[in-house]
Amino acid sequence: MPKQTFLQLPEGKQRALIDAAKKEFSRVPLHEASIANIIKDAGIPRGSFYQYFEDKEDLYYYLLNQLSQENNKKITAMLKEKNGDLLGTLEDAFRHMISLRHDPEHGELLNHAFRNMNYRKENTMANSMYKESLKNERSQTLELVDTSYLNIKDKQELLHIIKIVGAITFHNLVQVFVHDLTEEEAIANYTTQIDLIKRGLHRNEDM
Repeated sequence: MPKQTFLQLPEGKQRALIDAAKKEFSRVPLHEASIANIIKDAGIPRGSFYQYFEDKEDLYYYLLNQLSQENNKKITAMLKEKNGDLLGTLEDAFRHMISLRHDPEHGELLNHAFRNMNYRKENTMANSMYKESLKNERSQTLELVDTSYLNIKDKQELLHIIKIVGAITFHNLVQVFVHDLTEEEAIANYTTQIDLIKRGLHRNEDM
C-alpha cells in the first residue's frame, strides 16, 4: 500500500504516477515490469518512487486494490437497480467484467493479471462485494440484498451464499482471460453454473 508521502501528494502528481504504472503493467506482466519505465513516464526521480511505494509489487497491488474497490461500488449500484436481486446482480456484473477485456484503460492490465494469477492477486482482485460483505454483516451491500429471492434462514447463510457465488464468478472470470473465451461462451458457462445454484443440487424424491 502507498506510503503517507504518496497520499499527501497533489492529485495531479498522484495521477501521473498511477497512469505511468498502468501503462507499464498493461505493457508486460508484473515480473517483467520496469520501475525505470514507470518513473520516466511519471517524470520523477527513482528516489522519489521509493518514498511513495516499497517496490513495484507494492504499487501493482495498490492498483489492483483500487480496481477492486471500483468494482465493488459498481456491484452495489447494480444491486440497488436490481432491487436486491443478488444472483441477477452478479450475472449483470459478470457481463460487465468480461467486457473490460476490451477497455482501453484496463483491458491489458487485467489480461496480464488473470493470465499470471497467484494467491496474492486472487486475494486482492476478489475483494469485491462478497469479500467486503464478510468484513461486516451490517455492511451496505448485505442490507441491500432482498432475501425473499433466496432460500435461506438468516444472515449467516446469506454470507455463505455470497462466498459460493462470488467464488464461481471469480473462477469464470479467470477462465475468460486464460482461455480467451468468447462472450457467448463465457456467459453460457456462467449462467449454467448459476442456474444449478438456483435449482439446487439435491433432488427430493417422493417417499
